[in-house]
Amino acid sequence: MDNRPIRISAAWLLPVTAPPIRGGALLVDARGRIAAVGPDHATPQPEDAERIDLGEAALLPGLINVHAHPELAAFRGLLDDLPFHEWIPSLNRLKRDAALTAEDYDVAARWTCVEALAAGITTIAATEDSGAALAALREAGMRGVVYREVFGPAPEQADDAIAKLRRKVEDMRARETDLVRVGVSPHAPYTVSDRLYRMTAEYARAEGLPLATHAAEADAERRLVTRGEGPFAEGLRKRGIATPPRARSTIALLRETGVLDTQPLVIHCVTVDDDDIRTLADHGASVAHCPVANARLGHGSAPVAEMLDAGITVAIGTDSVASNNRLDLLEEARIAQVVQRGRLRSHDALPAERLLRMITIDAARALGLDARIGSLEVGKDADLCAVSFAGTHVQPVQDPAVALFHQARGADVVLAMVRGRILFDARKRPAEEIAALAARMRDLAERLAAVRYGAPAT
Repeated sequence: MDNRPIRISAAWLLPVTAPPIRGGALLVDARGRIAAVGPDHATPQPEDAERIDLGEAALLPGLINVHAHPELAAFRGLLDDLPFHEWIPSLNRLKRDAALTAEDYDVAARWTCVEALAAGITTIAATEDSGAALAALREAGMRGVVYREVFGPAPEQADDAIAKLRRKVEDMRARETDLVRVGVSPHAPYTVSDRLYRMTAEYARAEGLPLATHAAEADAERRLVTRGEGPFAEGLRKRGIATPPRARSTIALLRETGVLDTQPLVIHCVTVDDDDIRTLADHGASVAHCPVANARLGHGSAPVAEMLDAGITVAIGTDSVASNNRLDLLEEARIAQVVQRGRLRSHDALPAERLLRMITIDAARALGLDARIGSLEVGKDADLCAVSFAGTHVQPVQDPAVALFHQARGADVVLAMVRGRILFDARKRPAEEIAALAARMRDLAERLAAVRYGAPAT
Protein backbone atom coordinates (compact mmCIF):
# COMPACT_ATOMS: atom_id res chain seq x y z
CA MET A 1 0.00 0.00 0.00
CA ASP A 2 1.35 3.46 -0.94
CA ASN A 3 -0.26 5.28 2.03
CA ARG A 4 -3.06 6.66 -0.10
CA PRO A 5 -6.71 5.88 0.51
CA ILE A 6 -8.30 3.40 -1.89
CA ARG A 7 -11.88 3.79 -3.07
CA ILE A 8 -13.43 0.63 -4.53
CA SER A 9 -16.80 0.58 -6.27
CA ALA A 10 -18.74 -2.44 -7.52
CA ALA A 11 -22.15 -3.48 -8.76
CA TRP A 12 -22.69 -5.25 -5.44
CA LEU A 13 -21.30 -4.90 -1.91
CA LEU A 14 -21.89 -7.79 0.48
CA PRO A 15 -21.17 -6.44 3.99
CA VAL A 16 -22.34 -9.77 5.56
CA THR A 17 -23.60 -8.17 8.79
CA ALA A 18 -25.84 -5.80 6.83
CA PRO A 19 -28.00 -6.19 3.70
CA PRO A 20 -26.36 -6.23 0.24
CA ILE A 21 -25.83 -2.85 -1.39
CA ARG A 22 -26.62 -2.47 -5.09
CA GLY A 23 -24.14 -0.06 -6.65
CA GLY A 24 -21.92 0.33 -3.62
CA ALA A 25 -18.50 1.64 -2.71
CA LEU A 26 -15.97 1.15 0.06
CA LEU A 27 -13.18 3.45 1.22
CA VAL A 28 -9.94 2.06 2.65
CA ASP A 29 -7.87 4.52 4.66
CA ALA A 30 -4.08 4.87 4.61
CA ARG A 31 -3.76 2.45 7.56
CA GLY A 32 -5.52 -0.31 5.64
CA ARG A 33 -8.79 -0.06 7.53
CA ILE A 34 -12.31 0.37 6.25
CA ALA A 35 -13.26 4.04 6.52
CA ALA A 36 -16.64 4.03 4.77
CA VAL A 37 -19.13 1.55 3.30
CA GLY A 38 -22.33 2.43 1.48
CA PRO A 39 -24.03 3.36 -1.78
CA ASP A 40 -21.60 4.70 -4.35
CA HIS A 41 -23.17 8.16 -4.41
CA ALA A 42 -22.94 8.49 -0.61
CA THR A 43 -19.38 7.21 -0.12
CA PRO A 44 -16.62 9.85 0.25
CA GLN A 45 -14.31 10.45 -2.70
CA PRO A 46 -11.00 11.84 -1.38
CA GLU A 47 -9.03 13.62 -4.09
CA ASP A 48 -5.87 11.67 -3.32
CA ALA A 49 -7.56 8.25 -3.30
CA GLU A 50 -6.68 5.49 -5.73
CA ARG A 51 -9.89 4.56 -7.51
CA ILE A 52 -10.82 1.00 -8.46
CA ASP A 53 -14.08 0.40 -10.32
CA LEU A 54 -14.79 -3.33 -10.38
CA GLY A 55 -17.86 -2.99 -12.57
CA GLU A 56 -20.17 -6.01 -12.62
CA ALA A 57 -18.69 -7.69 -9.55
CA ALA A 58 -19.38 -8.35 -5.89
CA LEU A 59 -17.08 -6.89 -3.24
CA LEU A 60 -17.11 -8.83 0.01
CA PRO A 61 -14.86 -9.71 2.94
CA GLY A 62 -11.80 -11.79 2.14
CA LEU A 63 -12.67 -15.47 2.37
CA ILE A 64 -11.46 -17.41 5.42
CA ASN A 65 -10.48 -21.06 5.02
CA VAL A 66 -10.69 -22.56 8.51
CA HIS A 67 -8.96 -25.83 7.66
CA ALA A 68 -6.19 -26.51 5.16
CA HIS A 69 -2.81 -28.25 4.94
CA PRO A 70 -0.63 -25.95 2.79
CA GLU A 71 2.40 -28.24 3.09
CA LEU A 72 0.55 -30.97 1.13
CA ALA A 73 -0.07 -29.03 -2.09
CA ALA A 74 2.12 -31.38 -4.16
CA PHE A 75 0.08 -34.42 -3.08
CA ARG A 76 -2.89 -33.38 -5.20
CA GLY A 77 -4.23 -36.40 -7.10
CA LEU A 78 -1.77 -38.91 -5.62
CA LEU A 79 -3.99 -40.63 -3.06
CA ASP A 80 -7.41 -40.73 -4.69
CA ASP A 81 -9.89 -43.55 -3.96
CA LEU A 82 -8.09 -45.04 -0.95
CA PRO A 83 -10.03 -45.99 2.20
CA PHE A 84 -9.25 -43.60 5.05
CA HIS A 85 -7.41 -46.14 7.20
CA GLU A 86 -5.05 -46.66 4.25
CA TRP A 87 -5.05 -43.03 3.11
CA ILE A 88 -3.40 -41.69 6.29
CA PRO A 89 -0.52 -44.23 6.42
CA SER A 90 -0.05 -43.95 2.65
CA LEU A 91 0.36 -40.20 2.99
CA ASN A 92 2.88 -40.56 5.81
CA ARG A 93 4.78 -43.30 3.97
CA LEU A 94 4.97 -41.20 0.82
CA LYS A 95 6.29 -38.22 2.78
CA ARG A 96 8.95 -40.42 4.33
CA ASP A 97 9.96 -42.38 1.22
CA ALA A 98 10.25 -39.23 -0.87
CA ALA A 99 12.58 -37.77 1.78
CA LEU A 100 10.84 -34.42 1.63
CA THR A 101 12.86 -31.47 2.87
CA ALA A 102 11.94 -28.21 4.56
CA GLU A 103 12.46 -26.54 1.18
CA ASP A 104 9.93 -28.92 -0.42
CA TYR A 105 7.30 -28.05 2.17
CA ASP A 106 8.09 -24.37 1.70
CA VAL A 107 7.46 -24.63 -2.04
CA ALA A 108 4.15 -26.39 -1.41
CA ALA A 109 3.02 -23.85 1.17
CA ARG A 110 3.94 -20.92 -1.08
CA TRP A 111 2.01 -22.51 -3.94
CA THR A 112 -1.01 -22.87 -1.66
CA CYS A 113 -0.89 -19.15 -0.92
CA VAL A 114 -0.82 -18.29 -4.63
CA GLU A 115 -3.75 -20.60 -5.29
CA ALA A 116 -5.70 -19.37 -2.28
CA LEU A 117 -5.39 -15.68 -3.11
CA ALA A 118 -6.52 -16.33 -6.68
CA ALA A 119 -9.66 -17.90 -5.16
CA GLY A 120 -10.31 -14.92 -2.85
CA ILE A 121 -8.98 -16.62 0.29
CA THR A 122 -7.12 -14.08 2.42
CA THR A 123 -6.93 -16.03 5.71
CA ILE A 124 -5.90 -19.66 6.19
CA ALA A 125 -6.04 -21.81 9.30
CA ALA A 126 -3.16 -24.15 8.48
CA THR A 127 -2.77 -27.44 10.32
CA GLU A 128 0.72 -28.75 9.67
CA ASP A 129 3.52 -31.04 10.76
CA SER A 130 6.23 -28.91 9.13
CA GLY A 131 4.97 -25.43 9.99
CA ALA A 132 5.99 -24.23 6.53
CA ALA A 133 2.85 -22.12 6.22
CA LEU A 134 4.19 -19.58 8.71
CA ALA A 135 6.87 -18.27 6.36
CA ALA A 136 4.66 -18.70 3.29
CA LEU A 137 1.77 -16.70 4.75
CA ARG A 138 4.15 -13.97 5.90
CA GLU A 139 5.81 -13.76 2.50
CA ALA A 140 2.45 -13.60 0.72
CA GLY A 141 1.14 -10.91 3.08
CA MET A 142 -1.80 -13.08 4.06
CA ARG A 143 -3.45 -13.59 7.41
CA GLY A 144 -3.55 -16.93 9.21
CA VAL A 145 -3.19 -19.24 12.15
CA VAL A 146 -0.62 -22.04 11.87
CA TYR A 147 -1.49 -24.94 14.16
CA ARG A 148 1.67 -27.00 14.72
CA GLU A 149 0.76 -30.66 14.86
CA VAL A 150 1.89 -33.12 17.51
CA PHE A 151 1.79 -36.91 17.25
CA GLY A 152 2.27 -39.77 19.70
CA PRO A 153 -0.23 -42.65 19.91
CA ALA A 154 1.60 -44.45 22.73
CA PRO A 155 1.34 -42.91 26.23
CA GLU A 156 5.09 -43.31 26.80
CA GLN A 157 5.75 -41.04 23.79
CA ALA A 158 3.95 -38.08 25.33
CA ASP A 159 6.81 -36.49 27.30
CA ASP A 160 9.16 -36.44 24.33
CA ALA A 161 6.40 -35.32 21.95
CA ILE A 162 5.35 -32.37 24.10
CA ALA A 163 8.97 -31.31 24.65
CA LYS A 164 9.57 -31.26 20.90
CA LEU A 165 6.32 -29.40 20.33
CA ARG A 166 7.33 -26.73 22.85
CA ARG A 167 10.65 -26.17 21.11
CA LYS A 168 9.03 -25.93 17.68
CA VAL A 169 6.30 -23.58 18.86
CA GLU A 170 8.76 -21.33 20.70
CA ASP A 171 10.78 -21.02 17.51
CA MET A 172 7.67 -20.25 15.48
CA ARG A 173 6.31 -17.72 17.98
CA ALA A 174 9.49 -15.72 17.58
CA ARG A 175 8.41 -15.27 13.94
CA GLU A 176 4.77 -14.43 14.58
CA THR A 177 3.41 -11.19 13.17
CA ASP A 178 0.28 -9.17 13.72
CA LEU A 179 -1.25 -11.07 10.79
CA VAL A 180 0.04 -14.60 11.39
CA ARG A 181 -0.07 -16.34 14.73
CA VAL A 182 0.80 -19.82 15.99
CA GLY A 183 -1.32 -22.52 17.62
CA VAL A 184 -1.09 -26.23 18.39
CA SER A 185 -2.88 -29.29 17.07
CA PRO A 186 -2.95 -32.71 18.72
CA HIS A 187 -3.59 -34.48 15.45
CA ALA A 188 -6.34 -37.09 15.97
CA PRO A 189 -7.36 -39.98 18.26
CA TYR A 190 -5.55 -42.56 16.11
CA THR A 191 -2.25 -40.65 16.39
CA VAL A 192 -2.51 -39.08 19.87
CA SER A 193 -2.77 -40.81 23.25
CA ASP A 194 -5.04 -39.57 26.02
CA ARG A 195 -1.94 -38.50 27.94
CA LEU A 196 -0.64 -36.42 25.03
CA TYR A 197 -4.08 -34.84 24.58
CA ARG A 198 -4.03 -33.75 28.24
CA MET A 199 -0.50 -32.40 28.06
CA THR A 200 -1.17 -30.48 24.85
CA ALA A 201 -4.36 -28.97 26.25
CA GLU A 202 -2.54 -27.91 29.43
CA TYR A 203 0.25 -26.37 27.36
CA ALA A 204 -2.22 -24.48 25.16
CA ARG A 205 -4.09 -23.08 28.16
CA ALA A 206 -0.90 -22.07 29.96
CA GLU A 207 0.53 -20.29 26.91
CA GLY A 208 -2.72 -18.87 25.52
CA LEU A 209 -2.33 -20.81 22.29
CA PRO A 210 -5.26 -21.57 19.99
CA LEU A 211 -5.85 -25.30 19.55
CA ALA A 212 -7.31 -27.29 16.66
CA THR A 213 -7.81 -31.03 16.36
CA HIS A 214 -9.27 -33.53 13.89
CA ALA A 215 -12.16 -35.35 15.57
CA ALA A 216 -15.18 -37.54 14.83
CA GLU A 217 -14.10 -37.77 11.20
CA ALA A 218 -14.67 -41.41 10.31
CA ASP A 219 -16.29 -44.64 11.42
CA ALA A 220 -12.86 -46.27 11.79
CA GLU A 221 -11.94 -43.58 14.31
CA ARG A 222 -15.21 -44.06 16.21
CA ARG A 223 -14.60 -47.80 16.47
CA LEU A 224 -11.08 -47.21 17.80
CA VAL A 225 -12.22 -44.76 20.48
CA THR A 226 -15.39 -46.51 21.63
CA ARG A 227 -14.45 -50.19 21.26
CA GLY A 228 -10.71 -50.39 20.70
CA GLU A 229 -11.29 -52.23 17.42
CA GLY A 230 -11.28 -51.69 13.68
CA PRO A 231 -8.54 -50.93 11.14
CA PHE A 232 -6.89 -48.13 13.13
CA ALA A 233 -6.79 -50.35 16.22
CA GLU A 234 -5.27 -53.19 14.21
CA GLY A 235 -2.56 -50.89 12.89
CA LEU A 236 -1.71 -49.62 16.38
CA ARG A 237 -1.59 -53.12 17.86
CA LYS A 238 0.85 -54.18 15.13
CA ARG A 239 3.12 -51.45 16.52
CA GLY A 240 2.75 -52.80 20.04
CA ILE A 241 0.32 -50.09 21.18
CA ALA A 242 -2.65 -51.24 23.26
CA THR A 243 -6.10 -50.11 22.14
CA PRO A 244 -8.58 -50.36 25.02
CA PRO A 245 -11.91 -48.52 24.70
CA ARG A 246 -11.26 -44.87 25.61
CA ALA A 247 -14.61 -43.04 25.76
CA ARG A 248 -18.21 -43.15 24.55
CA SER A 249 -17.21 -40.91 21.61
CA THR A 250 -14.32 -38.82 20.36
CA ILE A 251 -16.02 -35.66 21.62
CA ALA A 252 -16.36 -37.25 25.08
CA LEU A 253 -12.65 -38.10 24.88
CA LEU A 254 -11.82 -34.47 24.13
CA ARG A 255 -13.90 -33.38 27.11
CA GLU A 256 -12.29 -35.90 29.46
CA THR A 257 -8.76 -34.94 28.42
CA GLY A 258 -9.36 -31.19 28.80
CA VAL A 259 -9.12 -30.38 25.10
CA LEU A 260 -12.60 -28.85 25.04
CA ASP A 261 -11.61 -26.53 27.89
CA THR A 262 -9.42 -24.66 25.37
CA GLN A 263 -12.49 -23.73 23.28
CA PRO A 264 -10.86 -25.45 20.32
CA LEU A 265 -11.51 -25.56 16.63
CA VAL A 266 -12.79 -29.11 16.12
CA ILE A 267 -12.27 -30.30 12.57
CA HIS A 268 -14.86 -32.51 10.80
CA CYS A 269 -17.42 -33.70 13.43
CA VAL A 270 -19.04 -36.13 11.01
CA THR A 271 -19.88 -38.92 13.47
CA VAL A 272 -21.22 -36.75 16.30
CA ASP A 273 -24.57 -37.46 17.99
CA ASP A 274 -26.93 -35.24 19.98
CA ASP A 275 -24.93 -35.64 23.20
CA ASP A 276 -21.73 -34.69 21.38
CA ILE A 277 -23.37 -31.62 19.89
CA ARG A 278 -24.54 -30.47 23.33
CA THR A 279 -21.05 -31.05 24.71
CA LEU A 280 -19.44 -28.99 21.95
CA ALA A 281 -21.94 -26.19 22.48
CA ASP A 282 -21.53 -26.21 26.26
CA HIS A 283 -17.75 -25.82 25.92
CA GLY A 284 -17.82 -23.06 23.30
CA ALA A 285 -16.02 -25.14 20.69
CA SER A 286 -16.15 -24.16 17.03
CA VAL A 287 -16.37 -26.62 14.14
CA ALA A 288 -14.53 -26.68 10.81
CA HIS A 289 -16.80 -28.35 8.26
CA CYS A 290 -15.04 -29.89 5.23
CA PRO A 291 -17.84 -31.36 3.09
CA VAL A 292 -15.86 -32.31 0.00
CA ALA A 293 -13.06 -34.16 1.79
CA ASN A 294 -15.59 -35.91 4.04
CA ALA A 295 -17.59 -37.07 1.02
CA ARG A 296 -14.61 -38.03 -1.17
CA LEU A 297 -13.14 -40.19 1.59
CA GLY A 298 -16.51 -41.84 2.15
CA HIS A 299 -17.04 -40.57 5.69
CA GLY A 300 -20.50 -39.10 5.19
CA SER A 301 -21.67 -35.62 6.10
CA ALA A 302 -21.57 -33.72 9.37
CA PRO A 303 -24.90 -32.72 10.96
CA VAL A 304 -24.26 -29.06 10.25
CA ALA A 305 -27.83 -27.83 10.62
CA GLU A 306 -28.13 -29.51 14.02
CA MET A 307 -24.86 -27.97 15.22
CA LEU A 308 -25.96 -24.53 14.08
CA ASP A 309 -29.29 -24.98 15.85
CA ALA A 310 -27.34 -25.75 19.04
CA GLY A 311 -25.54 -22.41 18.78
CA ILE A 312 -22.18 -23.80 17.65
CA THR A 313 -20.06 -21.63 15.36
CA VAL A 314 -19.61 -23.71 12.21
CA ALA A 315 -17.31 -22.49 9.44
CA ILE A 316 -16.11 -24.07 6.22
CA GLY A 317 -12.67 -25.40 5.30
CA THR A 318 -11.34 -27.11 2.21
CA ASP A 319 -9.02 -29.55 3.99
CA SER A 320 -5.90 -30.40 1.97
CA VAL A 321 -5.75 -30.74 -1.79
CA ALA A 322 -4.55 -34.29 -1.11
CA SER A 323 -8.12 -35.14 -0.11
CA ASN A 324 -10.13 -32.40 -1.83
CA ASN A 325 -8.01 -31.48 -4.87
CA ARG A 326 -9.29 -27.86 -4.81
CA LEU A 327 -8.98 -24.69 -2.75
CA ASP A 328 -12.28 -23.16 -3.85
CA LEU A 329 -14.32 -22.00 -0.86
CA LEU A 330 -17.21 -20.86 -3.04
CA GLU A 331 -17.53 -24.37 -4.43
CA GLU A 332 -16.99 -25.87 -0.98
CA ALA A 333 -19.85 -23.81 0.42
CA ARG A 334 -22.13 -24.69 -2.48
CA ILE A 335 -21.49 -28.38 -1.90
CA ALA A 336 -22.06 -27.94 1.84
CA GLN A 337 -25.53 -26.61 1.08
CA VAL A 338 -26.37 -29.26 -1.51
CA VAL A 339 -25.24 -32.13 0.72
CA GLN A 340 -27.14 -30.83 3.75
CA ARG A 341 -30.32 -30.34 1.74
CA GLY A 342 -30.05 -33.88 0.41
CA ARG A 343 -29.27 -35.31 3.85
CA LEU A 344 -32.20 -33.53 5.49
CA ARG A 345 -34.53 -33.62 2.46
CA SER A 346 -34.94 -29.91 3.04
CA HIS A 347 -35.29 -27.27 0.35
CA ASP A 348 -34.05 -24.42 2.53
CA ALA A 349 -31.23 -25.79 4.72
CA LEU A 350 -28.13 -23.56 4.78
CA PRO A 351 -29.44 -20.62 2.73
CA ALA A 352 -26.93 -18.56 0.78
CA GLU A 353 -26.80 -15.88 3.47
CA ARG A 354 -25.69 -18.52 5.98
CA LEU A 355 -23.08 -19.88 3.58
CA LEU A 356 -21.67 -16.37 3.22
CA ARG A 357 -21.34 -16.08 6.99
CA MET A 358 -19.66 -19.50 7.20
CA ILE A 359 -16.76 -18.36 5.00
CA THR A 360 -16.48 -14.83 6.45
CA ILE A 361 -17.69 -13.60 9.84
CA ASP A 362 -18.39 -17.02 11.39
CA ALA A 363 -15.03 -18.27 10.14
CA ALA A 364 -13.39 -15.21 11.69
CA ARG A 365 -15.18 -15.95 14.97
CA ALA A 366 -13.96 -19.57 14.91
CA LEU A 367 -10.39 -18.22 14.74
CA GLY A 368 -10.92 -15.44 17.28
CA LEU A 369 -10.57 -12.76 14.61
CA ASP A 370 -14.12 -11.44 14.25
CA ALA A 371 -13.32 -8.09 15.88
CA ARG A 372 -10.86 -7.38 13.06
CA ILE A 373 -12.11 -9.11 9.91
CA GLY A 374 -15.02 -11.07 8.45
CA SER A 375 -17.42 -8.26 7.53
CA LEU A 376 -17.38 -4.91 5.74
CA GLU A 377 -17.67 -2.56 8.71
CA VAL A 378 -16.04 0.78 9.43
CA GLY A 379 -12.96 0.32 11.61
CA LYS A 380 -12.22 -3.24 10.59
CA ASP A 381 -9.13 -4.21 8.62
CA ALA A 382 -9.68 -4.08 4.87
CA ASP A 383 -9.39 -7.79 4.15
CA LEU A 384 -11.45 -7.99 0.96
CA CYS A 385 -12.06 -9.97 -2.17
CA ALA A 386 -14.03 -9.30 -5.33
CA VAL A 387 -15.81 -11.82 -7.53
CA SER A 388 -16.70 -10.97 -11.12
CA PHE A 389 -20.37 -11.35 -12.00
CA ALA A 390 -19.75 -10.43 -15.65
CA GLY A 391 -19.55 -13.96 -17.05
CA THR A 392 -22.32 -15.55 -19.06
CA HIS A 393 -22.42 -18.36 -16.48
CA VAL A 394 -23.27 -15.81 -13.76
CA GLN A 395 -25.72 -13.43 -15.46
CA PRO A 396 -28.45 -12.54 -14.79
CA VAL A 397 -28.05 -11.89 -11.06
CA GLN A 398 -31.24 -11.80 -9.02
CA ASP A 399 -29.76 -12.43 -5.57
CA PRO A 400 -26.03 -11.67 -5.17
CA ALA A 401 -25.51 -14.22 -2.39
CA VAL A 402 -27.14 -16.98 -4.42
CA ALA A 403 -25.13 -15.93 -7.48
CA LEU A 404 -21.93 -16.06 -5.46
CA PHE A 405 -22.33 -19.75 -4.67
CA HIS A 406 -24.49 -21.19 -7.44
CA GLN A 407 -23.37 -19.18 -10.45
CA ALA A 408 -19.89 -17.82 -9.78
CA ARG A 409 -16.85 -19.89 -8.84
CA GLY A 410 -13.42 -19.36 -7.37
CA ALA A 411 -11.93 -18.71 -10.80
CA ASP A 412 -14.11 -15.59 -11.05
CA VAL A 413 -12.18 -13.84 -8.27
CA VAL A 414 -10.55 -10.68 -9.60
CA LEU A 415 -9.13 -9.03 -6.45
CA ALA A 416 -7.84 -10.02 -3.02
CA MET A 417 -6.64 -7.60 -0.36
CA VAL A 418 -5.31 -7.88 3.19
CA ARG A 419 -5.29 -4.81 5.41
CA GLY A 420 -5.51 -2.52 2.42
CA ARG A 421 -2.72 -4.18 0.46
CA ILE A 422 -3.70 -5.74 -2.87
CA LEU A 423 -2.24 -9.26 -2.98
CA PHE A 424 -4.05 -10.54 -6.06
CA ASP A 425 -5.24 -8.56 -9.05
CA ALA A 426 -6.40 -10.62 -12.01
CA ARG A 427 -5.35 -7.79 -14.33
CA LYS A 428 -1.77 -7.66 -13.04
CA ARG A 429 -0.76 -11.22 -12.23
CA PRO A 430 3.06 -11.59 -11.92
CA ALA A 431 3.38 -14.33 -14.54
CA GLU A 432 7.17 -14.78 -14.31
CA GLU A 433 7.17 -15.23 -10.54
CA ILE A 434 4.31 -17.73 -10.69
CA ALA A 435 5.98 -19.62 -13.55
CA ALA A 436 9.16 -20.07 -11.52
CA LEU A 437 7.24 -21.39 -8.52
CA ALA A 438 5.13 -23.61 -10.79
CA ALA A 439 8.28 -25.20 -12.19
CA ARG A 440 9.44 -26.07 -8.68
CA MET A 441 6.02 -27.50 -7.88
CA ARG A 442 6.09 -29.68 -10.99
CA ASP A 443 9.48 -31.02 -10.00
CA LEU A 444 8.26 -31.83 -6.50
CA ALA A 445 5.08 -33.47 -7.82
CA GLU A 446 7.07 -35.58 -10.29
CA ARG A 447 9.35 -36.81 -7.51
CA LEU A 448 6.36 -37.76 -5.37
CA ALA A 449 4.65 -39.51 -8.29
CA ALA A 450 7.81 -41.49 -9.01
CA VAL A 451 7.87 -42.76 -5.44
CA ARG A 452 4.11 -43.35 -5.33
CA TYR A 453 4.01 -45.44 -8.49
CA GLY A 454 7.21 -47.38 -7.94
CA ALA A 455 9.77 -45.65 -10.13
CA PRO A 456 12.98 -44.47 -8.46
CA ALA A 457 12.93 -40.83 -7.40
CA THR A 458 15.45 -38.60 -9.19
